[in-house]
Amino acid sequence: MRNTVLTDRAKRLRAEATRVEGLLWGRLRNRQLGGWKWRRQVAIGRYIADFACVEALLIIELDGGQHSDANIYDERRSENLAQMGWRVMRFWNHEVLADIGAVCDQIYRSCGSEAPSPNHLSRGGEG
Repeated sequence: MRNTVLTDRAKRLRAEATRVEGLLWGRLRNRQLGGWKWRRQVAIGRYIADFACVEALLIIELDGGQHSDANIYDERRSENLAQMGWRVMRFWNHEVLADIGAVCDQIYRSCGSEAPSPNHLSRGGEG
């Protein structure tokens, strides 16, 4: 059974998205970035990822000023997610605001190439 507390928190975070999250989501949603499917504020293990692409096993985290004091936690979190097979990319909010195109280019390159066909996915045929 899923952790309903975590799932409820993820739903609340989606409803209360920051301006920067909304800007990046506008570029990721509906497979706009190379055909890759993204989810936002999704529970993965005991964490909530800002954005996750199951097809590429890639998580994007947006960090504001509050994260400058959370380096140790963020590193441990990224290590735990890596043990589950995920890669984590972090961007500061000001990077997204200053040049969202460059951020999207980095994300796209990290995905590897064009998205795999939904018919060839081995993770439940998501698409």
